[in-house]
Amino acid sequence: MTPTGVADLTFLGATGSVTGSKVLVEAGGARVLLDCGLYQGHKELRLRNWSRLPVEPSSIDAVVVSHAHVDHIGYLPVLVRDGFSGPVYVSPGTAALAAIVLPDAAHLAEEEAEWANRAGTSRHHPALPLFTREDAAAALTLLRTVPTGRRDAVAGPVSVELRRAGHILGATTVTVHVDGGPSITYSGDLGRSNHPLLLPPEPPPAGVDAVVLESTYGDRDHEPGGLETFADAVARTLARGGVVVVPAFAVDRTEVLLLHLRTLQDAGRIPRVPVVVDSPMALAALGVYRRAIERSWPEPRPETHADPDALVPCELEQVRTVEASKALNDRRGPFILLSASGMATGGRVLHHLVRRLPDRRATVILPGFQAPGTRGRSLLDGADAVKMLGRYVPVRAEIVGVGAFSVHAGRSELIDWLAGAPDDALTYLVHGEPESREALAEGIRTRLHRPVVRPRLGERVRIVPTGAPA
Repeated sequence: MTPTGVADLTFLGATGSVTGSKVLVEAGGARVLLDCGLYQGHKELRLRNWSRLPVEPSSIDAVVVSHAHVDHIGYLPVLVRDGFSGPVYVSPGTAALAAIVLPDAAHLAEEEAEWANRAGTSRHHPALPLFTREDAAAALTLLRTVPTGRRDAVAGPVSVELRRAGHILGATTVTVHVDGGPSITYSGDLGRSNHPLLLPPEPPPAGVDAVVLESTYGDRDHEPGGLETFADAVARTLARGGVVVVPAFAVDRTEVLLLHLRTLQDAGRIPRVPVVVDSPMALAALGVYRRAIERSWPEPRPETHADPDALVPCELEQVRTVEASKALNDRRGPFILLSASGMATGGRVLHHLVRRLPDRRATVILPGFQAPGTRGRSLLDGADAVKMLGRYVPVRAEIVGVGAFSVHAGRSELIDWLAGAPDDALTYLVHGEPESREALAEGIRTRLHRPVVRPRLGERVRIVPTGAPA
């Protein structure tokens, strides 16, 4: 058992990678898991999803989830299936989106297993999904919503305070308070100061003893002019009668893109052609965002309340059925097609890429971070062909990366946020590729003159209150 007045952190994921976030906090006999995410990207990372945690799930007293992206919440159904039965604390926005994200992730896992069995591409007979829709439903019953800005007890001497992170709707930072011991702020994923829909992240609270900080874009700031690059690519593709395919994350990225498309249409920058959203998950998330704006939730920017249709471009088409999705493959341009997943790792967008990548008139726009090992990264890196659905597809379409649409804070924004923490708070960098972590560590040392730790997978560290005797 961890001694009284201290806390132990064990880094169970997202160390040297951008996915699989999990940090275990132990204090006074209580165990609280911060985030419960899936690994994505390279196969060697995805295989980790199939390994049991080094901690018995039934021994964990509570989970606190920062936001509803799969790499932060997607392992929860596995944890519950393997024995966890405690409460899962989330913000109201995260609860609303998790009810969409987890069943969809389970559906994709089941579809992939079914396809592998039909095609005979798996070494396992039969191939099984990582988790099922029943597992996802069981996980959702454990969600407990807590408002931001309030301190709530979660297990033993451990209480938590959620603060707005500005990354997606419902995203929060998590500050863990240990009675008579240290306070630790976990950033989750931080948003940008200029997110077009959401207010920026709140600073870390005063008096914390340690900060666990994401480093996704730790090696660079976002380039200005991303909207111009996007507008130009869309305009020239439509002018040649092509189809614009945008692999877009269903949560937040789709909403941001729809907002920009509406703005560009209204300004006459792009023609008013059909804008097709082929993703039931994205459409469900769009409904949550629109309700948040209409009901004046505290996270959307106040100016969004003036136009509840700001996220609805002209000629918006909502595709929900498989039959309607398949019919798009026979449709000629010009039109704009948004479909998940955002890194082209699965989902309906694969069928659209198989159809459109060989077409020189088409353009594939990749808005935001593309993890190594994903098809999105391969396209961004100039691949001549990419493997999808068991075969290689030639790449003749124009490929355009628009990193400026990322809703992750850039290097300077991360350091600016960290500057709000006490100077003597030790920083632990997670959720970033090795180059990004190293670059951010150097930036923190140079600008803030603070020590930085880059923890290893499975590493356990002890946090004591600042000023406490060694």
